[in-house]
Amino acid sequence: MKTILAVANETIGGKQIIELITEKAGDGKARLVICVPRTQPNHGNVIYDDAVYDAARVRVDLARTFLRTVGIEAIGEVGDPDPYSATMDAVAEYHPDEIIISTKPATSSGWLKRDLIERIQDASGLPVQHIVTDVDTEGIGFGVTLVVANRTAAADELLTELKKKAGSERHVFVVVVPQEGGEGTAARRARARLVQLVDRLRAADLLAAGMIADPDPYTATMNAMQFFHVEDIVISTLPATRSGWLRADLIQRVTNATGKPVTHIEATPAGSPAAA
Repeated sequence: MKTILAVANETIGGKQIIELITEKAGDGKARLVICVPRTQPNHGNVIYDDAVYDAARVRVDLARTFLRTVGIEAIGEVGDPDPYSATMDAVAEYHPDEIIISTKPATSSGWLKRDLIERIQDASGLPVQHIVTDVDTEGIGFGVTLVVANRTAAADELLTELKKKAGSERHVFVVVVPQEGGEGTAARRARARLVQLVDRLRAADLLAAGMIADPDPYTATMNAMQFFHVEDIVISTLPATRSGWLRADLIQRVTNATGKPVTHIEATPAGSPAAA
């Protein structure tokens, strides 16, 4: 069985690459390996390594999850921030027979400005198929709702709202949990909340993946908008009397900056006296 290596970043869910993968690897025709290079975020003064890795891993998870719904199993890995190094590392690891590389159009693709396609062809000696995907105009193969929450991540009010939004099996939820501080204990606490919400969504038969992110919820949201083609946003906060996010006018700032529909949920943390 031949092996196909697909390399993409923000365009990983683009319709063209999904259709090409389905054509080449559907019905068990080939083994598929997906490689997503890490991307440095545009927002924030501090780069959190966990958040950068998580963002790429979520793109891998979502691609694999969606492909699974059309009957394709794939191996996925997070690659080096440099797309050339990421591709060549994957070539050395998986020995593919051919490579698919998906990029944005030339006017906006940093990869093409570095002659990525030609360099990989020359270095690997493999056939390389280049797919151009403008996700802003063409869309992707599934709808994406961005979910931003922290202390209310396990709240029933949030889960109820997300269940209402899931009107299609091709709809997925990207969960973002800001760390509420630096790395270490704050990151572990955020990851525990993330895992709890993603597990509850999957238990409800919803497609979901998630990442921990910058401590500032606005920065975390804007970086996620860079990494994913999002249709709408759900932000879950504590009640107004207790929410620092609301005091910082988070809802309006995100609405103004993204131009996306934003749903605000006020919720009570699970296990608190009020929730009980």
